[in-house]
Amino acid sequence: MQTLPGFRDFYPDDCARRNYILTKWREVARRYGFVEYDGPVVESMALYEKKSGGELVGQMFTVGATADPGSLKGVLRPEMTPTLARMVTARERDFKKPMKWFCVPNFFRHERQGRGRLREFYQLNCDIVGEPTPAADAELIAILIDMLRAFGLTEADFAVRLSSRTAWQQFFIQSGGKPEDEYEFFQIVDKAERNPPEKTDELLRKFNLTAQAVLDFMRQARRRPRNWCPWSKA
Repeated sequence: MQTLPGFRDFYPDDCARRNYILTKWREVARRYGFVEYDGPVVESMALYEKKSGGELVGQMFTVGATADPGSLKGVLRPEMTPTLARMVTARERDFKKPMKWFCVPNFFRHERQGRGRLREFYQLNCDIVGEPTPAADAELIAILIDMLRAFGLTEADFAVRLSSRTAWQQFFIQSGGKPEDEYEFFQIVDKAERNPPEKTDELLRKFNLTAQAVLDFMRQARRRPRNWCPWSKA
């Protein structure tokens, strides 16, 4: 019997390498004062339908769904943000702010396999809740850099590129987009530099936008002076 496509076995050597990576992630996160949490592997499908819309729902492994209307309709978790939001909403008053939480769970997505992306994968999440200032963003950037340094990488091996959701929201609204379509638009933007322009054009057609307009906005933001703030009114 073979493993299902997109899944893998961890023989002892492979398991040791995986655990080394997870251990480094945990060491650096804890050094920054983050505490670890986790949630269930199976969540309600409604949780993702509310947050993510159609694309992600179409990539989920469903469990327990039957013809019985009263049966459990769950999914193997494809990401952690909805679980975090649910947990924080349930017990937000029980924790001092800011809440600095991290997790290293495995996720499941029923999507086409690609290089470096299988249908089951591990991911590090670090979140700061209850801190609205740019200091939280700066801390997350710092922990990202230290994560890479923990594996022996230097400034010669990587570069940090930043993006502002607020800036993209303003761009989308000024282009005539609707708030309920933002998530779908963000997913297209996320892949714009990897997908062929004609595919991006096809996906953006419903928003009356083009791949060239999106790429021009990216390049324009990179040429801004260092003191430019993408969420300012200037």
